[in-house]
Amino acid sequence: MLLGEERAAVCEYARRMTSDGLVVGTSGNVSARAGELVAMTPSGVDYADLAPEDIPVVSLDGSLVDGVLKPTSEMPMHLALYRDASDPDGAPVSAVVHTHSVHATAVSTVVDEVPPVHYMLATIGPSARVARYATFGTDDLATSMLEAIEGRRGCLLANHGTVTYGADLGAAYSRAQQLEWLCQLWLLARSAGVPNLLPPAEIELVVDKLKSYGQRK
Repeated sequence: MLLGEERAAVCEYARRMTSDGLVVGTSGNVSARAGELVAMTPSGVDYADLAPEDIPVVSLDGSLVDGVLKPTSEMPMHLALYRDASDPDGAPVSAVVHTHSVHATAVSTVVDEVPPVHYMLATIGPSARVARYATFGTDDLATSMLEAIEGRRGCLLANHGTVTYGADLGAAYSRAQQLEWLCQLWLLARSAGVPNLLPPAEIELVVDKLKSYGQRK
């Protein structure tokens, strides 16, 4: 099967989005790139029922290469990331996760950037911006997202959700989880009072420290 490994991973992470509460129903979407091809979730199909053969494969220009189901309506946003995004550390952009997570979406309606309430904001970059609102599935949304994500690994989409990317689906998904957790933390802190925020210099320091964090092969 063409891109069999990537299609199986897309199924796995699509189901995880539902079980982890990052999406409801068929909202949100996932994709994985291999070379000049991209496997992505289909439009309007229950993730619990997905099998690898249900995952459409498209080229970077959006042409259907394999599969019979229509790709996600957010294909323009996914392909824009693969064509035009650059990881701050030069890592490949090989996977994209788009969620409708509740806390992050709520935050996207009240601020222009995720407030630096915790140093783990640095997993996204110096900040996590909120992209201006545009209708779902449009080139306008893809353009807005690219503007907000420049120099970062994720962003919020105003009144919509989040998008993150990574060198693989594990990395992209972890960033989506971190972004949702940060937004939940900030909303909880704000409900209790006025949160103390970290200065930009501290976030920049942690961004640098994370470059050597963890195990290296």
